[in-house]
Amino acid sequence: MNDGLPDEQRWLLLIHQLPSKPAYPRVKVWRRLQGLGAVAVKNTVYALPANAETQEDFEWLLKEIVESGGEAMICEARLIDGLSDGQARALFDAARDEDYDAITDETKALSTQLEAAATAGNRSDFGPQAARLRKRLTDVAAIDFFGATGRLSAESLIAELERSLAEDIEMAKQHPETSAQAAQLQGKIWVTRKGVHVDRIACSWLIRRFIDPDAVIRFVPGKSYVPKEGELRFDMFEGEITHEGDRCSFEVLLARAGLDDPALQAISEIVHDIDLKDSKFGREETAGIASLVAGICSANEQDEQRIAHGASVFDNLYQYFGTKRG
Repeated sequence: MNDGLPDEQRWLLLIHQLPSKPAYPRVKVWRRLQGLGAVAVKNTVYALPANAETQEDFEWLLKEIVESGGEAMICEARLIDGLSDGQARALFDAARDEDYDAITDETKALSTQLEAAATAGNRSDFGPQAARLRKRLTDVAAIDFFGATGRLSAESLIAELERSLAEDIEMAKQHPETSAQAAQLQGKIWVTRKGVHVDRIACSWLIRRFIDPDAVIRFVPGKSYVPKEGELRFDMFEGEITHEGDRCSFEVLLARAGLDDPALQAISEIVHDIDLKDSKFGREETAGIASLVAGICSANEQDEQRIAHGASVFDNLYQYFGTKRG
């Protein structure tokens, strides 16, 4: 029976072990696995469908596990016996349907409250709650690898809720001053991995918008690249500017450049949550930006094209936060 998926489904398996104490790293890793959409196929063995993005997610998590004193390895596998591809996909669908059901129940409850509050004229008070539900839906959809059935109902209910709460937002543009630290980064050749996504797109925008408008950015293989003199590697596993602790590369670059601007800080929180998938900041704008960036990456194969289209998104986002600040 052909269900429309490849005959040979490839899986990534993260096999890890953490010290029993302290408990915090174990809890943190478990939450990160949930955020990535991984499912347990055995004790401490978690699976994701194999592709470039899921491999990158597991690579960053492996790095965190090792830094926490644990051990981990990633392997690509084809299921032979004991667990079929269909059964594995069912595990993912069941996990996502559970997420969608929770969102659906909360959306129905909020809609009921909204109807009761309509006559009091305070419908706008429900906007942040609706935005949080939309963000949760987007987060779940991002890890819904095989199209669980519960998404349609949740999407429909949230869309109906949003229509009743829609507001127009006026935007204005503001610019920060270039810092001394940013000036020291000018004239460099910037290097990052091919196949850019949100963190690398945002870093490239920050570099050319606020650090060096004439910056040269090169795209190279993610591993085994030997840097040349005068190059700065960003968002690479051994890069000069890359993930530090639980901060994404955009956050690290923002601090390294000394750009103290509330609008850029807000953008960094959005990039963090999209890239690390840990919902640390939970900004209401994150869901929409995640969808826009995913669309840009799907429609454009070339890295320069992705950066060019992404720059418009981050330009508008910066205008929006500049307006809110004003």
